[in-house]
Amino acid sequence: MKSGFVNIFGKPNAGKSTLLNALMGEKLAIVSPKVQTTRHRIKGILNAKDYQVIFSDTPGIIEPKYKLHEKMMQAVKSSLEDADVALLIVDIKDSLEEADEIFSSLSLKVPSIIVLNKVDAVTNERIDEAVGFFSDEKYCKKVLIISALRNLGLQELLDEIISLLPEGEPFYTDDNLSDLPMKFFVGELIREKIYSLYKEEIPYHTTVLVQQFKEKTTLTKITAEIIVQRETQKGIILGERGKMIKELGTQARKDIEEFIGNKVFLELFVKVRPKWRDNELHLREYGY
Repeated sequence: MKSGFVNIFGKPNAGKSTLLNALMGEKLAIVSPKVQTTRHRIKGILNAKDYQVIFSDTPGIIEPKYKLHEKMMQAVKSSLEDADVALLIVDIKDSLEEADEIFSSLSLKVPSIIVLNKVDAVTNERIDEAVGFFSDEKYCKKVLIISALRNLGLQELLDEIISLLPEGEPFYTDDNLSDLPMKFFVGELIREKIYSLYKEEIPYHTTVLVQQFKEKTTLTKITAEIIVQRETQKGIILGERGKMIKELGTQARKDIEEFIGNKVFLELFVKVRPKWRDNELHLREYGY
């Protein structure tokens, strides 16, 4: 039996969340074309007869500008400390030198696989260049090429991960896909819709707090607060005559129903909390 923690690191938008979802075969992490979508460490537990892999999606590595960013980077730090294997994911179209600088700064002491993502969108010459670039780096155990979005190369990646895992008993004995509560995933699904429906800075000034999650046989009642920093942002979230928040609620409810497998009654409220991203008490209240 093999068991261990396999943690995913990289720049924002390299495809970490898409990779976690693809490896798990389930949508655990929200995905958006916008950077800095992932704010928490999200674990996915993959069980098989002879192995248990605990994957962790981590926030994209950035220079912190707010306390919220500092909390996100603390999630990265905790993932560095308990990793048995590190997946260092690179958008193959990005600067290889920048990725190398980030990976070198992590000072990893565990086997690391360079995962070159989105290879379906580049030439073979670019792939050869990237493989050659990372192959000689001290932190690199192996270089693999994948497309997480198209499920290319994932079995080879999983086989390599399992070969590097230590022997040991499973850390989790139930069949849960994650150690996070359902309320967390509900909040994330609502936040994902904010990223897709609203432009510019709005998603970055927003968080979601699920206040009520009441399960019944035929209906799950959910009440959630959308937190913003300014009254003008509240007006944008609501939209003219409440049009935008109604659309947000409709789209989020559909995804939540699919995720939990039950009908949902969803109530959304918008609250203004000035400078919540720099307020330690607010950040704790919102789960950061």
